[in-house]
Formats: sequence, structure tokens, C-alpha cells
Amino acid sequence: MAYALFVGGLLVVLAGLTWFARWAKGRGGGSGLAGAVAAYEEAYRPTSHHAHHEQRTAADRQSESGSPTDL
Repeated sequence: MAYALFVGGLLVVLAGLTWFARWAKGRGGGSGLAGAVAAYEEAYRPTSHHAHHEQRTAADRQSESGSPTDL
């Protein structure tokens, strides 16, 4: 019985975290967490930190370019 309660509780926690991740991604609320991870990566994994900045730059370039129908 205790095993079933443990597994059930674990499933509820994982479902809640999954829901929160989808909710935060949909609202764009992950930027604070992304900044914290970037700071960690800058200190302990500089190669990954450099890749993070390259990806952010590429995303900014795509958002600034607009669509071809804007002409």
C-alpha cells in the first residue's frame, strides 16, 4: 500500500512539473531561469555558454528580419 502511495505521489509531482513547464513556456516566463542557467554555464562550462549566446543571437536575427510580405 505504501508503495502505491509513493508511486501515485511521484506521478502527481511529475504531472505538476510538466504542466508548469508547458505553462511557463507558453507565457515566455522561462527567461529568468534561462539567465540563471547561462550564469552557471559561463562559470563552469564556457563552451556551452558561448553556444547559448550564439543561439540567442540567431533567434534575435530571425525575429528582426520580418517576413517577405512586409515589403
